Amino acid sequence: MTRLSVNINKIATIRNARGGNMPDVAKAAIDCESFGAEGITVHPRPDERHIRYSDVRQIRPTVKTEFNIEGNPIPSFIDLVMEVVPDQVTLVPDAEDAITSNAGWDAVRHRGFLTEVCAEFKSKGIRTSIFIDPKPEMAEAAALCGCDRVELYTESYASMFPQDRARAIEPFLKTAEAVRDCGLGLNAGHDLNLDNLEYFIRTIPWTDEVSIGHAIICDALYMGLEETIKAYLSKVRIF
Repeated sequence: MTRLSVNINKIATIRNARGGNMPDVAKAAIDCESFGAEGITVHPRPDERHIRYSDVRQIRPTVKTEFNIEGNPIPSFIDLVMEVVPDQVTLVPDAEDAITSNAGWDAVRHRGFLTEVCAEFKSKGIRTSIFIDPKPEMAEAAALCGCDRVELYTESYASMFPQDRARAIEPFLKTAEAVRDCGLGLNAGHDLNLDNLEYFIRTIPWTDEVSIGHAIICDALYMGLEETIKAYLSKVRIF
């Protein structure tokens, strides 16, 4: 069964826009779990424009399902992950000034670096996932780095889905098959929403986990957070 991990970055963005502690990010993590989320994802960036390193430290003891930390493994990020020891770390090659993640790793070019980082995190028993574009060769290269899973960067699927869903899913299906053949677990995320999520899961039912944040918070403005999480769970619990 595919698990739903809720990315709470956007809740922190709202808080930071005004200052203070409203909304309370730590409480939001607890509430998301109580509403059915099967994991909490955070993506701290060096400028702390949404989730802060202090948030990560505060949230970690409260998460009862699965805690996933995403980010570029710069030294400060590595230190944070080794300190709080999440259930999963997802390595994302985002630049410091990136608005949002916009590409996966070239696991061929960066194999040496990724291998070192994966080994360091796995020494603490942390499941390690590498964020990749939908290319089978990247899945095969990621496997050689010693990771446990890969996360497929699904922006192109979401962009093409309204016009041609079969064409949109094709490179993801091929890459997901390569991931499975390599013996890795499979995650997915970025721009997945209530319109395109179910088709992705039906086509690639061995997806272990999807992490979704922006779309959930947008839908929650109209539906409320609890009903929104329930709606997303209905899209992944289809088997």
